[in-house]
Amino acid sequence: MRIIKLMLVLLIAGAGAATAQVKKGTLATAKISVPTVQCNMCKDRIQRYFLREEGVKSMVVDVKKKVATVKYYTDRTNIENIKTAIANVGYDADDVTANEDSYNELPTCCKKPEDGGGPPPKKKG
Repeated sequence: MRIIKLMLVLLIAGAGAATAQVKKGTLATAKISVPTVQCNMCKDRIQRYFLREEGVKSMVVDVKKKVATVKYYTDRTNIENIKTAIANVGYDADDVTANEDSYNELPTCCKKPEDGGGPPPKKKG
């Protein structure tokens, strides 16, 4: 009987320790300026990339305001990693410049107006 009680106590203690290790880090929210976002294709490209990014719970890009709002777990990533990831997709993120190779692979509509990109001009008439 003592052995059963001892095993039960050890089992409960072990389960409590395992639960303590599963706790998630703090969920933080940040807004990142994405001045080179031009259209909904840009928005979709960034948001789709972050579906698989470690530690990021959600990413929402506002094309009109040119701001990305990200929710992330502070124990798995940080804001600098997120900015670098946006740059690796091909877009500027606050003070981090877009990766040149990734930017060059973007569709024309997603490039900066000075590079011939941006939304197509509206037709008259």
